Amino acid sequence: MAPHQVVQAIIDLSAGAIGGAACVFSGQPLDTAKVKMQTFPSLYRGSIHCILSTYKQDGVRGLYQGTIPALMANIAENSVLFMSYGFCQQVIRFAAGLHHDAVLSNMQKACAGSVASIFSSLVLCPTELVKCRLQAMYEMEMSGKIAKSNNSVWSVVKSIMRNEGPQGFFQGLTTTIAREVPGYFCFFGAYELCRTGFADYMECEKDDIGVAPIALSGGIGGASLWLVVYPMDCVKSRIQVMSMTGKQAGFFKTFMTIARSEGMRALYSGLTPTIVRCFPANGALFLGYEVSRKLMMKEFDN
Repeated sequence: MAPHQVVQAIIDLSAGAIGGAACVFSGQPLDTAKVKMQTFPSLYRGSIHCILSTYKQDGVRGLYQGTIPALMANIAENSVLFMSYGFCQQVIRFAAGLHHDAVLSNMQKACAGSVASIFSSLVLCPTELVKCRLQAMYEMEMSGKIAKSNNSVWSVVKSIMRNEGPQGFFQGLTTTIAREVPGYFCFFGAYELCRTGFADYMECEKDDIGVAPIALSGGIGGASLWLVVYPMDCVKSRIQVMSMTGKQAGFFKTFMTIARSEGMRALYSGLTPTIVRCFPANGALFLGYEVSRKLMMKEFDN
């Protein structure tokens, strides 16, 4: 028997939180390299140089700088994302006149994921802002853009509240939504398409394809997302980090400034560690989500 819709939402929210935590722990060092290279593309020759330089400056701690807000961001984002994903699937079933247990097509699931990302952006933006600022703090201090300070989550939060007010936490929200909507269409679309391919090849149900195919499908979904939206993410990171120095220009102006002064290549700075990170991080995300969701759903089938 399928659980009540409220219980289903709680299961999706909990499974999303577990997947989000798994995603952070498996991919944080490469995410740190991504943000540093997006914000200061001229400082690093490549992803390996960035990772080694960060390790020399601050050790392993430097590679995991921003882990607490990253955990908060990913748990909050993925909890809301997967809960909204389940809700949006029900809306699509209703709009298409389907039964509430009907299996949706891969395209319909991609659309549900795309709409769900709007809701998750609202909780992602403030926590990702703090994470990005912590990750790029060393480079901002060394370049003389900001004075040296205590680099902790609480000090960054206090600084935002003092200098920018509550609205300061939503610097880059428009860019975040512009990134998430097309990105998550590709993310869920590619993930479901890969799962369908594995299920057809293995002649089994999509839920029974096993650990490795789920992880690989998640990695391909993540790579599809970033290949499509990476320039928008680069602009978002630049807005969120550079807004520490004062009022930062909006999405279009920041995009044009980067393209004119640094070239289009700067918009793809940090893409390599991001794509590499997709496979362990997004593989862990979907594995954590699918396995925990299956276990919780089983409790209601007994």
